[in-house]
Amino acid sequence: MRYIRVAAAALLSSCLLAGAAPAQNKAVKIGVLDDMSGPYADNTGPGDVASVKFAIADFGGSVLGKPIELVTADFQSKVDVGVGIAKRWYDDENVDLIVGIPNSAIALALVKVAAEKNRIVMPTAAATSELTGKSCSSHSIHWIYDTYGQGKTIVNALSKMGGDTWFFITVDYAFGLAVEADATKFIKEAGGKVLGSVRHPLNASDFSAFVLQAQASKAKGLMFANGGNDIINGVKQAAEFGLGKQGMRISAPLAQFPDIHGIGLKIAQGLLIASPFYYDMTPEARAFTDRFTKEMGRPPSFIQAGTYGAVMHYLKAVKAAGTDEAKAVMAQMKKLPINDFMTKNGSVRADGRVIRDMYLMQAKTPEESKGGWDLVKMVATVPGKDAFRPLNEGGCPLVAKH
Repeated sequence: MRYIRVAAAALLSSCLLAGAAPAQNKAVKIGVLDDMSGPYADNTGPGDVASVKFAIADFGGSVLGKPIELVTADFQSKVDVGVGIAKRWYDDENVDLIVGIPNSAIALALVKVAAEKNRIVMPTAAATSELTGKSCSSHSIHWIYDTYGQGKTIVNALSKMGGDTWFFITVDYAFGLAVEADATKFIKEAGGKVLGSVRHPLNASDFSAFVLQAQASKAKGLMFANGGNDIINGVKQAAEFGLGKQGMRISAPLAQFPDIHGIGLKIAQGLLIASPFYYDMTPEARAFTDRFTKEMGRPPSFIQAGTYGAVMHYLKAVKAAGTDEAKAVMAQMKKLPINDFMTKNGSVRADGRVIRDMYLMQAKTPEESKGGWDLVKMVATVPGKDAFRPLNEGGCPLVAKH
């Protein structure tokens, strides 16, 4: 009887191990969950996929003797679709890491899912600072930028230029609300006032009613708390109504190089943007830009450039940990310094926030530009310690435990 019990226990143990095997399967799998065809596709989507492919190739295509595999999906700008894809990837396809996610509502949901599944998510495209605030996760790293850092860089610069009254045109979901909330904080700290705000749906085509409300407010500054095509359409229509000529300073903290290109320098000239990356910031950045441009037909956005770095850091951590088990890899990612073509001596804090320098840039005049993608000039460097929210102010539960 004793032999039977031992044999039965051994059989049960082998079954349990077989059931646990997917967490340590025969590949390290990375998923790019992105906007492949919607309002954020130019800044993320296919370009993110290209960057991940570059990172996998540069790492040698394998880690710990396992091939590095890539899966991709378009979440169609729908929260339920994005969350459903992520759950299927984690549960059925053994995806170890998900990157991209240019939708803050989806990102906030996925940090919880990743923790439950003991997998990793790195929202390289989502912006809300809540990802390292009260909604921080032990299985998430907010890699590139956030609404706090972007808003602080822009508001502080414009406040010094006399911008003491503001109006917001805000996309109506978690991302836009976070941009407005963070920027409002900095406006008030600088002694300014918010005279009003209006919400618009994602991927809006007509901003005329919103622009007229901004115009009627008599605010000195108009901030577009949105991204992608919404920035392009909004800024163009503000120009059509002559807001800039009337003395209102236009800002879009989440504008990226493809957005400036889409607006055109005739209209965008003077627009301030905050970015952790520029094509010519280092010889390595120039080399990556040339490589990306050859593949995609245009330079990368800072999200696309940063996604490359995120995947490289993850793979280095897998190698250092000697396993792709999520908790062990997360520990290594927070331990290893970040040094790549866009980040020098960066680090991952306990709340998952990556600390790196940010740059205040200004869109050039058409006369200053030397080519179709020669779009901005450097105005100032904001050290990482000053650009991002202090660790003890975000309300991240991990910080209290750390």
